[in-house]
Amino acid sequence: MSQSPRQAESAINVGYHPGRRFRFKAEKTWAVVTLIPSIILLGVFVYYFIFWTGYVSFTKWNSFIQNMSLNGFRNYIAVFESYRFQSDLRNMVFFTVGFMLGCLVLGMFLAILLDQHIKAEGFFRSVFLYPMAISAAATGVIWNWLLNPTTGLNLIFHALGFKHVPKWYLSTKILPHLHVASINGGFPLAMVAVLIASIWQWSGFAMALYLAGLRAIPEEIKEAARIDGASAGRLFWSITLPQLRPITTTAVVMLMASSLKVFDLLYAMTGPGGNFVTDLPALNMFDTTFQGNQFAQGAAIATILLIMVLIFIIPYLVSTLRKEVSK
Repeated sequence: MSQSPRQAESAINVGYHPGRRFRFKAEKTWAVVTLIPSIILLGVFVYYFIFWTGYVSFTKWNSFIQNMSLNGFRNYIAVFESYRFQSDLRNMVFFTVGFMLGCLVLGMFLAILLDQHIKAEGFFRSVFLYPMAISAAATGVIWNWLLNPTTGLNLIFHALGFKHVPKWYLSTKILPHLHVASINGGFPLAMVAVLIASIWQWSGFAMALYLAGLRAIPEEIKEAARIDGASAGRLFWSITLPQLRPITTTAVVMLMASSLKVFDLLYAMTGPGGNFVTDLPALNMFDTTFQGNQFAQGAAIATILLIMVLIFIIPYLVSTLRKEVSK
């Protein structure tokens, strides 16, 4: 039986209420108005200053007197040719790799321990996460005291009879000797101290991610593998580890981005170190800009840092968006 035009219109408008439509528009407008101050602040204090820093890096402003004349890529060339920045790149490679691997391995180990449903799990979870609640500057001060040759842990070694504890915390040794450009391309021993402090603070972050991933693995899959005779090691390598691949990807991206921006912990703990053995680009940027008044070269270092962070972040964001769209 066919419907009349009036009946069809009535069917279309079932559930329509003018007041409901007005409330929806009001809520949408209020949401936009609420976001406007945040958008303005983000645009001014983030994106505008990113643009300004990039512009300054192409100027001649390398003294206390402002000079905004364009200088091309000369600041970038001077930065890459400097002995300190070449040392920073060497240190950054070793620090990033050591920091990432240390946090991932220790974080996964702690997560597996907690996933065994041990007693006082909440207490231990809080203990492992607690270092992240401490500021990086405070972490640097704490580990500076602990690893200093005259205080902290070294006093325990001396009390136990070890009179010749190596002062690797202040060491300028770089092993092995590998000549790269104008620097020694080996591993700086003093960087071990910075790695210990950084891994101690960030391993709880990796633990939290892995623990969430472990708890999300269906128990049916594990049980089926056990029925098929899989050992604990086989279960870990063939079931658990592949299931944690997205978690590992997220952790790697976040840890790499964090390692490139390390400043406050390094500033409070070791500084650049002798012969720049513990120096990193963020600390170099601070000293170049605010201690040496070379604002254009400091802006060039900051821009290089931003580009390096984006190299890791953008592919991850693109991959994540594609997965969301495919769903």
